[in-house]
Formats: sequence, structure tokens, C-alpha cells
Amino acid sequence: MLGLELTPEHPVDDLVELGTQAEREGYDSLFVSCHYNNRDPFAVLARLAAETEDIRLGPGVANPYELHPVTLAGKVATVAEASGGRGLLGIGPGDPSTLRNLGLEDERGLRSVLEAFKVAQKLWDGERVTHDGTFEATDAGLNFDVPGEVPVYVGGEGPHMCRMAGKHADGLLFNGSHPDDLAWAREQVDIGVEDRPDSRGEFTLAAYASVSVSEDAEAAREAARPPVAFITAGAAPPVLDRHGIDADRASDIGEKISAGAFSEAFGLVTPAMIDAFSMAGTPDDVADQMDAVLEHADGVVVGSPVGPDLEEAITLAAAAYRSTSRHR
Repeated sequence: MLGLELTPEHPVDDLVELGTQAEREGYDSLFVSCHYNNRDPFAVLARLAAETEDIRLGPGVANPYELHPVTLAGKVATVAEASGGRGLLGIGPGDPSTLRNLGLEDERGLRSVLEAFKVAQKLWDGERVTHDGTFEATDAGLNFDVPGEVPVYVGGEGPHMCRMAGKHADGLLFNGSHPDDLAWAREQVDIGVEDRPDSRGEFTLAAYASVSVSEDAEAAREAARPPVAFITAGAAPPVLDRHGIDADRASDIGEKISAGAFSEAFGLVTPAMIDAFSMAGTPDDVADQMDAVLEHADGVVVGSPVGPDLEEAITLAAAAYRSTSRHR
């Protein structure tokens, strides 16, 4: 997998241009990120479905709390129909810093993610569903056929979420950019894959990586500060410990993000955080970082910020991926 995350902090027309560029550059999957304070990802996906031909499209990563899971399934099914069977679903427990604003931080959990996509798969297969668990549905169904298979990728980084993905989903979008983290993720995924039925097919572990690439290394690293702040704030204590990052400083970053003090939060990001939680630098730097990650992962999703110049960075990141040893 070579995927790209588009963050709808930009106007929809600009995102569509970037998405069509990504298809020309050879990306095979396009995820539009889901945060209440950005533009609606499904509005963006509808436009992309009309203006692309081959690239797979879906939310990444949606959560089952802001929308009822049956409604989320219907929206993803609509993307699949509009794109001629190119839909996909990235689903996970959501970003704690933004869910805190909605009073949903305590709702995050593995069971709700698993139940949401299992019900979605039944709905996509044309079944009517009654469900009583982390959410309720009574005789719910879709009034249209869903073309193609809709692969489900779980977005997460905790051990239980990784193992659940290995057993039940089509792939894991592991929120990591460092080979040590992907090596650990592979160990967790393999535990789940041991219990995976053969009927579920192959499994893909993708590094859902914060990438910032530019010919100007310092500009690339500076552009990585905002996403690295969000990643650091949401990182579990063992991950922070693995990289020697101060947990209190990470907590301060999360509190400032929740309060909307973004500049202050970004200013707390250290070089060690950028090294741990992003692939940032020149194309050669990023290619080396991708190469190290691909020792453990099956692919990379190029995530925010991509680079200080988005158009240039989409091209540079794809070239970096193609120059890794796996693709030479």
C-alpha cells in the first residue's frame, strides 16, 4: 500500500486537485481525515469519487462516536457507489484531543470500533441488522446495493487494537513513523493473525506516518510540528517511554490543543518528538526512514503534513517510496 492522507483544513477544490495529483503519482489509496473542526470528509470524498478513476477512497480515520455506526456505514457505502466500487473504511477510536471537546473522550474503546465495522460489513452485504451493544440498531438496513468489496482498516496503536485488527480487519493503520514502533506493531498484529480465519484473506500492516518532505530539511522539520503535537498528545505512556519523551510535556501539549492554544502546543514539540513521530527531512532522508519502516510494515500512508509545499511534497513522497529497497 502507498496511501495518502488529505486533511480537510484546506478548501474542497484544493483537496480535489491534490487527490487527483496523488492518483497520477501512483498512490493506490486516499484517506480523508475526520475531525469535527475541519471540513466534512464525506463532502470531499464525494468530489474525489467523481474526479478520480482508480484510487481507493475513504475516511481515515473515522470513529463510531460522532456518527451512529449505521449512518457511518451508509456514508461509506455511498462513497463506494459513487466511485464505482473503490470505497474503503478507516475506523478507529478517534483522536482524544478533539473528542475531549465533544465530551466523548471516555467513550473511546476497542469494543465500539469492532462492533461498528462488523455491523457495517453486514449492512454492505445487504443484511438487515439488529444490534444491542455499544450502540443500538433495530432492523436497520441500506436501501441500495454496495458495489465491490469495502476493505476495513483499523486505525490504532494499542496492543489490543493491533491484535483485534489482525484477527478481524483487512489491515491496520498504525499511527507510527519509527521502525521501533512498527516492529512492535508487527509483533502485536501477528498475535491476532494467528486466530484469523483464512476466509478473511491477506492482512496489511501500514505505517500511517506523519511525513514532511522537502528539499529544505529544516523547513520540512518545522512543518512537522503540528501533527507531531497531536500524535505526542495521544501517545500511550509505553510509546513515550520507548522514545524517551517526557509524559508531563506530552500531557501539556494535549491540554493546550484541547483549549485551542495551538501555537503554544506546537511550540512545546521537541526535536526528539519529531524524530520519533514523523518522517521529516529531504527526499533522501524520508526514503531512508521509509526503508527502515518497511522492514516491518507492508506499506505506508503518507500523512499530515506531507510537507511545507503540499503539491511538491506529494510528488517527493511518492518518489521516496519508489526508491526504497522494496520497490527498486
